[in-house]
Amino acid sequence: MNTSIQRKAFLLLLALVTIAFIWLLLPYYGAVFWAVILAIIFQPMQRGLERRLGGRRNLAALISVLACIFIVIIPVSAIVGSLIQEGASLYQRVRSGEIDFNAYLAQFQAALPPTLEEWMVRVGIGDFAELRQRLSSAAMQVSQLLAGQVLSIGQNTLQFLVSLGIMLYLLFFLFRDGRSLGRDIRVSIPLSDDYTRQLLGKFTAVVRATVKGNVIIAAIQGAIGGVTFWLLGIEAALLWGVLMAFLSLLPAIGAAVVWVPVAAYLLLTGDYVRGAILVFVGVVVIGLVDNLLRPPLVGKETKLPDYVVLISTVGGMSMFGINGFVIGPLIAALFISAWALFKAEQQEQPLREDPSPPTEE
Repeated sequence: MNTSIQRKAFLLLLALVTIAFIWLLLPYYGAVFWAVILAIIFQPMQRGLERRLGGRRNLAALISVLACIFIVIIPVSAIVGSLIQEGASLYQRVRSGEIDFNAYLAQFQAALPPTLEEWMVRVGIGDFAELRQRLSSAAMQVSQLLAGQVLSIGQNTLQFLVSLGIMLYLLFFLFRDGRSLGRDIRVSIPLSDDYTRQLLGKFTAVVRATVKGNVIIAAIQGAIGGVTFWLLGIEAALLWGVLMAFLSLLPAIGAAVVWVPVAAYLLLTGDYVRGAILVFVGVVVIGLVDNLLRPPLVGKETKLPDYVVLISTVGGMSMFGINGFVIGPLIAALFISAWALFKAEQQEQPLREDPSPPTEE
């Protein structure tokens, strides 16, 4: 049989079995994905343990997995458990009418000047009564959606435990055999060594920057916002704190989407002390956390433009759920890196193909 035909048949078989294997992993892609992410984040610790333990990779990998459990999994599980409890409580209070969004909006309306309503009618927005009904209905739907999503997390306990077991099992072997797997991947990728090294380096840098940097910053901002809400006696402080943490991943939007409307409501309803405290914490404390911590944690060399981060994060979360806040920027970074390499190659190609003729004396 012709060698070319055999080559094409083998490549077709390779593509088919690769697609089948990916399809096989899809039900637990989140567990596989986070095992890879944690392995990349904690790889320096794994290497340090191997050196200290005299090259005993199994023991070092076991200690690394235990470190991931205590540093990441237990705290996240505690937060999720508290979030489920608070979400269920919020949902019941909304259904029973104990939390009345319409009453809050009525207080907000009473604090606004009458001329504002005349302007709203002129531009076609409608009067306060109509707008209040729309906002109250929207707030009810959003609160029920958030509470429903939180409750659905608690109802999938078995699936969560299975995914967690798969993640930890895979994580152990990624720690133990990660470097050899990395070498195999670099050799198998059909690109030049330089391109492979640059793309894999960008992959690792973006993963570490996104998780280590952005997640830590978001957690700090969400914690500050949640504690401030709790100290000020605002309802569902933990839920709003988690929401601020997620929104902090988005540049140009951030936690201000949550605390600014609350601060405006407090100030317009005459609660100047709590409103001023919330504005101070939001502007000075939460606002400065990003400027102070992002450069040392993320690094300027791996930071994507803010508009790229915003679009890729929102798009990633809309397609992949919670995993999208890492997958989205990762795809965007690889996209930019690949096109940068292509641009560099196109600029070098004319010089290789059409060298300047030697000058005649």
